[in-house]
Amino acid sequence: MARKMKTMDGNQAAAHASYAFTEVAAMYPITPSSVMPEHTDEWATEGRKNIFGRTVQITEMQSEAGAAGAVHGSLAAGALTTTYTASQGLLLMIPNLYKIAGEQLPGVINVSARALASHALSIFGDHSDVYACRQTGCAMLCESSVQEVMDLTAVAHLAAIKGKVPFINFFDGFRTSHEIQKIEAWDYDELAEMADWDAIAAFRKHALNPNHPCQRGSAQNPDIFFQAREACNPYYDALPGIVQEYMDKVNAKIGTDYKLFNYYGAADAEHVIVAMGSVNDTIEETIDYMVKTTGAKVGVVKVRLYRPFSAEALVAAIPDSVKKITVLDRTKEPGSLGEPLYLDVVAALKGTKFDAVEIFSGRYGLGSKDTTPAQIVAVYGNDEKKRFTIGIEDDVTHLSLALGAPLVTTPEGTTNCKFWGLGADGTVGANKNSIKIIGDNTDMYAQAYFDYDSKKSGGVTMSHLRFGHKKIKSTYLIRQANFVACHNPAYVRKYNMVQELVDGGTFLLNCPWNAEELDKHLPGQMKKFIADHNINFYTIDGVKIGIETGMGPTRINTILQSAFFKLTGIIPEEKAIQLMKDAAQKTYGRKGEDVVKKNWAAIDAGAQGVVKVEVPESWKSCTDEGLDYKVVTEGRKDVVDFVNNVQTKVSAQEGNTLPVSAFTEYVDGSTPSGSAAYEKRGIAVNVPVWNPDNCIQCNFCSYVCPHAVIRPVAMTADEAAKAPADMKMLPMTGMADYKFAITVSALDCTGCGSCANVCPGKKGEKALTMDKLAAHMDEQAIYDFGQTATIKQDVIDKFKETTVKGSQFKQPLLEFSGACAGCGETPYAKLITQLFGDRMYIANATGCSSIWGNSSPSTPYTVNAKGQGPAWDNSLFEDNAEFGFGMLLAQNAIRDELKEKVEMVAADERSTEELKAACKEWLDTFGIGALNGSATDKLVAALEGIDCPTCKYIVANKDFLAKKSQWIFGGDGWAYDIGFGGVDHVLASGKDINIMVYDTEVYSNTGGQSSKATKTGAVAQFAAGGKDTKKKDLASIAMSYGYVYVAQIAMGADYAQTVKAIAEAEAYPGPSLILAYAPCINHGIKKGMSKAQEEEKLAVETGYWNNFRFNPAAEKKFTLDSKAPKMEGYQDFLKGEVRYASLAMKNPERAAKLFEKNEAEAKERYEYLSKLVNLYGNE
Repeated sequence: MARKMKTMDGNQAAAHASYAFTEVAAMYPITPSSVMPEHTDEWATEGRKNIFGRTVQITEMQSEAGAAGAVHGSLAAGALTTTYTASQGLLLMIPNLYKIAGEQLPGVINVSARALASHALSIFGDHSDVYACRQTGCAMLCESSVQEVMDLTAVAHLAAIKGKVPFINFFDGFRTSHEIQKIEAWDYDELAEMADWDAIAAFRKHALNPNHPCQRGSAQNPDIFFQAREACNPYYDALPGIVQEYMDKVNAKIGTDYKLFNYYGAADAEHVIVAMGSVNDTIEETIDYMVKTTGAKVGVVKVRLYRPFSAEALVAAIPDSVKKITVLDRTKEPGSLGEPLYLDVVAALKGTKFDAVEIFSGRYGLGSKDTTPAQIVAVYGNDEKKRFTIGIEDDVTHLSLALGAPLVTTPEGTTNCKFWGLGADGTVGANKNSIKIIGDNTDMYAQAYFDYDSKKSGGVTMSHLRFGHKKIKSTYLIRQANFVACHNPAYVRKYNMVQELVDGGTFLLNCPWNAEELDKHLPGQMKKFIADHNINFYTIDGVKIGIETGMGPTRINTILQSAFFKLTGIIPEEKAIQLMKDAAQKTYGRKGEDVVKKNWAAIDAGAQGVVKVEVPESWKSCTDEGLDYKVVTEGRKDVVDFVNNVQTKVSAQEGNTLPVSAFTEYVDGSTPSGSAAYEKRGIAVNVPVWNPDNCIQCNFCSYVCPHAVIRPVAMTADEAAKAPADMKMLPMTGMADYKFAITVSALDCTGCGSCANVCPGKKGEKALTMDKLAAHMDEQAIYDFGQTATIKQDVIDKFKETTVKGSQFKQPLLEFSGACAGCGETPYAKLITQLFGDRMYIANATGCSSIWGNSSPSTPYTVNAKGQGPAWDNSLFEDNAEFGFGMLLAQNAIRDELKEKVEMVAADERSTEELKAACKEWLDTFGIGALNGSATDKLVAALEGIDCPTCKYIVANKDFLAKKSQWIFGGDGWAYDIGFGGVDHVLASGKDINIMVYDTEVYSNTGGQSSKATKTGAVAQFAAGGKDTKKKDLASIAMSYGYVYVAQIAMGADYAQTVKAIAEAEAYPGPSLILAYAPCINHGIKKGMSKAQEEEKLAVETGYWNNFRFNPAAEKKFTLDSKAPKMEGYQDFLKGEVRYASLAMKNPERAAKLFEKNEAEAKERYEYLSKLVNLYGNE
């Protein structure tokens, strides 16, 4: 049977095959599996039919536990049901997996296998999650490649139906889920032919139904539970045969040879690896190389059906000639005798003809660690270490295998391309389009994989593209490339890029430099390599073209894509341009015709903008200048050591070379605060430049800056005299003894432009304007000097720290995070740290705010001159409120004990009057955070040196004495959905705790899925046709308790209300909840994220969002801070964001109906809030 060739990733392949057998899908977003249900939602919205001739009924639940419960219920009621998950999400499903298996329900859980959070979070791939489910009773089927995902996902569904056992169908997260390959796709008619329709009918008949009722889920006692549990054995005994039966049906249709365990390699192999997942393709490729070059007797057994584990099938797959077996596991189980697959293999071979064969055990690939052919060769060459690791250097327990030279095992004729991009510049998206263009429009095989860190944007991205006329099994990163493109000129001194090119390869650099400037800016080692290895060197000024075509200075993706096709000539230029334009239409069509046309113009210009560089002979004599990573000497020792020993290597993309010993100080996941300040990424195209002549000293620019790169500085005359000669300054308004300056850390700026947009200036002239970074690099010294000026408490007191202006003279203890340019969340967090950061705890829910808040090795939460700063931690997504509550309970327990000790000292007749006074002040301010800190200092000073056990105990625990400020941070997906139960419980507790919700109205971190904060009519993932239901009113739920402080804020709409609400919430001696409106890149703001603050203002002006404060301790309990909305601008506001406008383009009638409903709900909401003003007796 000939199947159509299509280019797609593993997630899409799983979704395509799964959709055919699915009637109901219940899901919840989690990386890297979210793409599967997103496809399912899109296809259902478009009307795609499954094998039953129906569209899939799809629903998003509030958590993975909820999704598993819905799957269980749907299966119990007779619908074939699927879900998609990974990592922590899969673990939340475990209780239901036992139930689904126990009730013999044929569900399928599609899993893009991912690491579990332990000492740290990892969003990347390994098998920790699926191994944690091996005991649930679910069958487990594993695929090694995108093609196998397409082929065998069908087997999981078919075997589940016939075998009456649910399946966990899994493949490697990222390496397979996100790898794009050209594969053969199933036609649904072929899948329908293989289905056991009698078994489907029997499943329906056996479902719960009041027409023939029964009861399930009973409570059994000791007399019968054991026997009933054993009754399922025949089904598990039969299942391997059923799986092989369906594999054989697939084989007959498409010419494959799938088995429960597949062998590949020499027929007389003496050393065989047993492994699961994408590593098998790398092993196969390495075997081909070893057999061809040395005649090595090696092979691999690929595990497909992991549960039930068929010992008989494993034995049948292994050649009789084998003398050694090595089992590779992609997980770590600390304290075990071996990892799970190894233990299974040992047990399976005991008492067989392989009983005497040595079995070695190796760990590999944790957290998507790259596994290369050289590592596989090391495994085959290992005769010494029975337990080992590969891919790392373990200089602590010495388990790692030494590697030989890197190998090139990719099939001859394969073209390898690598693209270095900046997170959010569109490089990854453009390369996804490029590989699909190549795959779908040539006879070549194609592969793409994208390697990037977890910064929200602004991090380095590396796109790895391969194409050729032979199948590509290289499931590892490109180390030798035919084509390398650098899309950001700042990278030339940060990374070794051209060194990965083969002789005669092509290098494309996006930069504005002419020949003379290239000679100046390129480091010597880069120039020498280009000259010595005959590299074809080209440049293109993508920023200039972006501005000229209306794309803007940062969206250069299609420009560089066009240049790539021109230089490589893979497809004739004219055809390539048309295909790129077709792809742009498909990708950006929902954003409007204007955006599409700009992309078309960029494609045309990109093809014409390439400049060939004539490489001077003199470059051959250039010397190695090294990369721009200096040894750090200034700062706290802990952070300096971390930066020099870890961060610098990671930042240079050399983290893979760090040995285990580099992390012995950080084994528990702790890292020093403040390392982000040492990154100095220099990624902005344009940065703000201060003109003091137009400045009114309002500090708005600093207030709204998402990355804390703008700082107002107050200097004494002595400090000002020591300033750099080119530092601009003004007499400070209202405090003439001081000089005032605005300083900008250009190298930490992301160039969003929020500051310039909010600057009021004078007489229509702004005090901040955006200009090219290159022209202002020297001004970094001005910022650095400004940081040496002391914080002036009298200035803060003069302007009041709880005002917009005054707060900005306090040091932000959140700086230079990995948040997106223009981020709507970080200005709030930064402000909170300015107000309370020296005494605050933060429990942070997993999500955007945890990723920009602590993505190793960058720690943006920092400390003040005293070494004080936010104590930050992340537990999980679902439990964050409880986690923060636990922090508070610990503080209360410790402080209550200390309080008793202080009371004892105060009552002791031996205490001096001075000591008693200090005790009294501390006790009087015990619950007042703003005052208790200074009282603590006085108490400790009075107690130190006193020879008294109680006094000594208090002093020994002085860090716990002061009243701290407990905060719980998270996004709306957490607060409204998965963590709502915890949020509600913590608010109901009555304890003094503060919850800050960054409300983006979508799951921002996982790609923009709908949450219960999403409003009616908004298009989001899992709401492809626009959300039908209105936004959950979390504020009113909290207010219903009567003793919870509740505020809604939107910084751009009312700067003063924002700081006032935050200050009131923290001061309130009970629970508080702040909902902060936060524009996000997922909104698709047509004006751009530089206008995020303006968007907040419009949201409040039109009534889309309302600002208010409910303070149970105030005489005037409810204050509606928003003015009556200008509803006439409401629809224009909606249409200014792609999340709404795209629905109007796709389905105008539905959009009109939902938008009208959205507006009516907003009007109703404001009327309700107005009634609250009257309800609480306010004038």
